[in-house]
Amino acid sequence: MGPSPAKPGQIIGSAGPTTSSRMDIYTPRLIAAGLRAMIGKGNRSPAVKEAIKKYKAVYFATIGGAGALLAQSIKGVEVIAYEDLGTEAILRLNVDNFPAIVANDIYGEDLFDQGKARYQRRK
Repeated sequence: MGPSPAKPGQIIGSAGPTTSSRMDIYTPRLIAAGLRAMIGKGNRSPAVKEAIKKYKAVYFATIGGAGALLAQSIKGVEVIAYEDLGTEAILRLNVDNFPAIVANDIYGEDLFDQGKARYQRRK
């Protein structure tokens, strides 16, 4: 996500997820360097899914278009890397009751692929 600036008294501004596939060329390297959890929207590339499995990371998918709602669940923000990138910096979020689901896990499971398979069986 690229959060909007926080208003006075807020921890973070609107914090809607970005389309995760835009970061897929960088993500395997970030996971290998220690990234263990990501939040976004949309499915991930085979290379990202393999890195998630290999390094035991997780990808959480959440609701697009609901950044103001999602921001209410963020209780703390810490810049981890690339502070000079502003809203594109890598952040550590402290969340409470954050509405997200595990889309890709350490076992290679992919919620998007599972959903497509179920749909095809119903046709």
